[in-house]
Amino acid sequence: MIISLYRGFTTIAAPLISFYLGRRLKRGKEHPTRFNERRGITSLKRPTGRLVWLHGASVGEAVSLLPLISTIQTSYPDLSILLTTGTVTSAALMEKRLPSGVIHQFIPVDRLPYVDRFLNHWKPDLALWTESELWPNLVHETHKRKIPMTLINARMSEKSLKTWTRLSSMIKTLLGAFDLILAQTQNDGARYEQLGAKEVRCIGNLKYASPALPTDTAELEKLKTIIGERPVWLAASTHPGEEVYFANIHQQLKKQFPTLLTLIAPRHPERGGEIITSLHPFGLNIAQRSLGVHPQVNTDIYLCDTLGEMGLFYRLAPVTFIGKSLEPLGGQNPLEPARLNSAIICGPYMTNFSEIMSRLTKANGIKIVKNEQEVLTTLSDLLTQPEIRNLLAKQAFDVAQAEEAVLIRIMDALAPSFEKILAKG
Repeated sequence: MIISLYRGFTTIAAPLISFYLGRRLKRGKEHPTRFNERRGITSLKRPTGRLVWLHGASVGEAVSLLPLISTIQTSYPDLSILLTTGTVTSAALMEKRLPSGVIHQFIPVDRLPYVDRFLNHWKPDLALWTESELWPNLVHETHKRKIPMTLINARMSEKSLKTWTRLSSMIKTLLGAFDLILAQTQNDGARYEQLGAKEVRCIGNLKYASPALPTDTAELEKLKTIIGERPVWLAASTHPGEEVYFANIHQQLKKQFPTLLTLIAPRHPERGGEIITSLHPFGLNIAQRSLGVHPQVNTDIYLCDTLGEMGLFYRLAPVTFIGKSLEPLGGQNPLEPARLNSAIICGPYMTNFSEIMSRLTKANGIKIVKNEQEVLTTLSDLLTQPEIRNLLAKQAFDVAQAEEAVLIRIMDALAPSFEKILAKG
């Protein structure tokens, strides 16, 4: 009944949804020339033969799918691959990093007409969704067309479990559409089973399979030469409000490190102008990378507001603070700096990466700080004591490398599905 109510609401609310999408378009939250994809309309033809459709909501999920996509291409070259994401940032990044031949589309907004157009055009033979985003109309209509569905890298927090328990009928129906759920951890698997999932296997976290982020070697060497012996650290994947916090940290650290260079890399680079405005009262010298500017001798903050260059910034910074972790927002992926030997600091709120954090904490591969004084003390220690910094980075690197076999386990679990659709001819 709840799903029926949801379907009815998304039908009745069509004008409101259209208005909302229009506002997002004006604010740059939707792609200006590919907006119709959100309505299930595409300018691309469906390739002939069997098509596997993968969906990752945003940047993190899409990036985690890249090694899986490459392995599918290598192992099953006769399969075509479609990847959907929901954000402009993820689309821009996938344009740079998707393997040749893979199609990217924006996920349709969860209204029946849009969903029907999308599924009627692409006619996927297998659907692989990742992590925890479940759109009721899209799940229901995909299942209705008898398209096999697997939820990979599935996670379910305690908070989400409590929310879905109040909607037990709805979640049981949605999970019933999936033939298989591959959970990140035993705890995730148990929560999915508690909510009524049919077949759950605990495979591991696909994020462990991601390779080190790429970089432009020539640009890396140029920036290393420019920075020279200056102490440098990175505030990575920052969210609104955090840039002001880190600018304040910079000012205080500068008393100890007069030549300090702070790199700030916002999670959403399009916020660059907004960040410059917010930092104006500090009177700091800021260089903005999106304008093609490099840091100078007197630069305080290098605003790294470009897309697809995190591999460059992690390599420049021997110390990284993970954004979105100072408040209960869930954090960002700590494995990315870990793979590139950057010592990691984070706040106390990394709930989106609880299993990874557990491993890093046990290995003494991360420093967790709870307040401003701890941030200052930890940054000071790591910037002045390379032996401690290098050990912290190595222990995190070892954790990042330890579970690379997860990709093999996921491919083994998916192999019967691939073989089945290929057997149809």
